[in-house]
Amino acid sequence: MLEKTRGIVLHTIAYSDKMSIVQVYTERFGRAAYLLPQSQGKRSRMLRPLFSPFAFLEIDSEMQAGQDIFRIRDVHQVEVWSHIYGDPVKTSVALFLSEMLSRLFRESESNPAFFDFLVQSIRLFDMMEEGKANFHLWFLLRLSGFLGFLPNTEQYGEDCFFDMLEGVFVPATPAHRHVLLPAEAGVFARLMRMNTHNLSRFRFTRDERRTILEQMITYYRLHQPELSEIRSLEIMHELFD
Repeated sequence: MLEKTRGIVLHTIAYSDKMSIVQVYTERFGRAAYLLPQSQGKRSRMLRPLFSPFAFLEIDSEMQAGQDIFRIRDVHQVEVWSHIYGDPVKTSVALFLSEMLSRLFRESESNPAFFDFLVQSIRLFDMMEEGKANFHLWFLLRLSGFLGFLPNTEQYGEDCFFDMLEGVFVPATPAHRHVLLPAEAGVFARLMRMNTHNLSRFRFTRDERRTILEQMITYYRLHQPELSEIRSLEIMHELFD
C-alpha cells in the first residue's frame, strides 16, 4: 500500500553496501524507517542530499503490514531551510538534536502536536540570528514536556534544590544523589523562563553552557534510561564561547 506523509529527517545509518536506513519523524506514523539506496545511479545521487538532519520532506512509500522498514517511491522537500546547512553552528545543533530525537523516539506512534512543535521550532531556528547558542537548551526543555518530565517550578525559591528524579524544586536535600544544589538549581529555574523571543538575553560562558547541557542530559537519562551515548555531544561542547 502506498502511503504519503510529511516528516523530519533524524538520522541515517549504513544498512548494507547498497542501502542506508533513514530514521524520520513523520506526521502520520511517528518515527518511521526508510531504505535509501547508496548506489552511484542518478536517482540515488539525487536522493541522498535530501536526507540531511532536520530536512522537511514529503515521502511516498510502500508500507506493508508486519514490516518496519519501508521503501521510498517518491520524495520531495516541503520547505528548504535557508540557513541551517550553511551555518556551521546551526548544522552542528541540528545534528545533535536530531540524534537526540532518534534515540528518544523508538515507537511508531503519531503525535501531531509534537510534529507541529518540531516543524515550527526548526523553522524558527533556521531564521534565528540571535540566541542560536541557547536554542538547543530551550528545545530540550520544551521536549521534556512532550515526554512527560518537564521540570516543575511552582515551588521554586532562591535556596531550593532541584530533585532530578521527581523533576521538582524542594527546600531540603532529597535522600538520593540525583540533585542540583541551589546555585545549579537556580540556573535550571532560570532556563525555564526561556522562550523564543528572549533566547539572546541568556548569557553563558562555554564552561557554563557545557555544564548545563551535561546536567540536562543526566536529567533526560534519569527519565529515559534507554537513552544511549550521544555521539555528537562532544561537538556541542566545542561550539560556543
